[in-house]
Amino acid sequence: MIGNPAAILAIVPHRYDLRVYYEDTDAGGIVYYANYLRFAERARTEALRALGVPHAALVRDHQRMFVVRRVKLDYLRPARLDAPLWVLTDQRGLGAASVRLRQDVVGVEGVCATAAIDLACVRTDTGRPARIPPAWRDALAGLQAAAAAG
Repeated sequence: MIGNPAAILAIVPHRYDLRVYYEDTDAGGIVYYANYLRFAERARTEALRALGVPHAALVRDHQRMFVVRRVKLDYLRPARLDAPLWVLTDQRGLGAASVRLRQDVVGVEGVCATAAIDLACVRTDTGRPARIPPAWRDALAGLQAAAAAG
């Protein structure tokens, strides 16, 4: 996804818009590396909400939640203070109790960071793996279909 930012933004399944604030940067005015994980977390939450399956309902109705199992994050170019950013999220693999996502943080000059994120669905009471409920599976499967169509 390292091409033209406008073309990337036109085909992504879910886009979360944000702006870099002073609190997001280091002393040099560049986004502090760990904050890309915060941006990705917010974008995943908003992607589920946009799909009609928010985290709160998963916890309330099914006593399940998604937890991060693995993250691979590559930094490609710096994002700077006050810059607009977009976090693009699409699904890359769906198991019975897990999902793999790709999230790219894109600025006006191109991709700043790209993440491969594995989530596990677990029971809130035990932390043990649990099947992803049907509505969430369908929504996450649609996130992949949207990516394939683009």
